[in-house]
Amino acid sequence: MDRLDVIDTCTRMAWYADQRDWDALGEVFAARATLDYTSLNGGEPATLSPAEIVDGWRTGLGVYVATHHLLGNHLVSVDGDSAVCTATFQATHRKTDDSLWTLGGTYRFDLARTTDGWRITGVVMTAVWSDGER
Repeated sequence: MDRLDVIDTCTRMAWYADQRDWDALGEVFAARATLDYTSLNGGEPATLSPAEIVDGWRTGLGVYVATHHLLGNHLVSVDGDSAVCTATFQATHRKTDDSLWTLGGTYRFDLARTTDGWRITGVVMTAVWSDGER
């Protein structure tokens, strides 16, 4: 059952971002989570609160008319109250001129079991390919 709950938590991150359900998106993260998007943006990983994550994604994804994140090929390892889930992804972003920017790669999610269920404590996104202009 843990395996399915872990996958569900990771899938909810993508689903809520695409649906622009910002309140629900904040609920998939632990009180502090480290996000590493350095393969795409450079810089350094950042440790943020759920509110900070949501504010950043609302701004970043808000420039697109729509987004669609697909996760697949989940591999889950559970060790007590910690879990790691790796998954492949494809993310399509529709711009205001109707052109698309599509990105593919892998995610590594670190999760912790809480009294409210599994929560994401870390995300490492590794961009492998892209098509179109960002």
